[in-house]
Amino acid sequence: MVTTQRRMHESHAYILAVIPPKMYLRDRRPRGTTTAQAIGESYFTLLELIPKRGATLHPQERVSLERNTRNKIERVSRRLRYEDLAPESTAELPLVVEIIVTKHESKFIRFFNEAPPITTRLHSLQLLPGIGQTLMWAILEERKKEPFKSFEDIARRTKLQNPKKVVTARIIQELQGDVKRWLFVRPPPQEEDRERGHFR
Repeated sequence: MVTTQRRMHESHAYILAVIPPKMYLRDRRPRGTTTAQAIGESYFTLLELIPKRGATLHPQERVSLERNTRNKIERVSRRLRYEDLAPESTAELPLVVEIIVTKHESKFIRFFNEAPPITTRLHSLQLLPGIGQTLMWAILEERKKEPFKSFEDIARRTKLQNPKKVVTARIIQELQGDVKRWLFVRPPPQEEDRERGHFR
């Protein structure tokens, strides 16, 4: 499915870390405001959030970003890059991504069932870590027989032992920006006006 960047709106996000105001040596009072680093549930957009005064946030907590239903978030401050993440957020990221992948398993199963070729020599499935040509053909043959129903079904019918971990690893790669094509993650800002293959 191809979609444009402008449509990639995050309605919910998961908290990665809460960042307190900075402390300065010359002035013991903290300056600035508490922020939260989070990742969007639909497109894995990295975000900086401003919590409402008095709100308590915890890592892995799911929060609403919709204006009418924000119970803990005052506003979205800005979009972040992977290198903007605090060490706490970086450490939490793989677990939170896996939580999202688990919750939306059907979306990623659809990718395995519908992923198209990119060129005559490269298939979308081969963009996933650990999937070479032999395994790609095995997956294509199996999905012709019957669509995959779950990660467990994929593991049972192919030699891809942990599809959930493979998808999670690919999402982390895309967040780090070390890819030429985006399958699951909202592309970086410089790709704002370009269309990309994106499975929703």
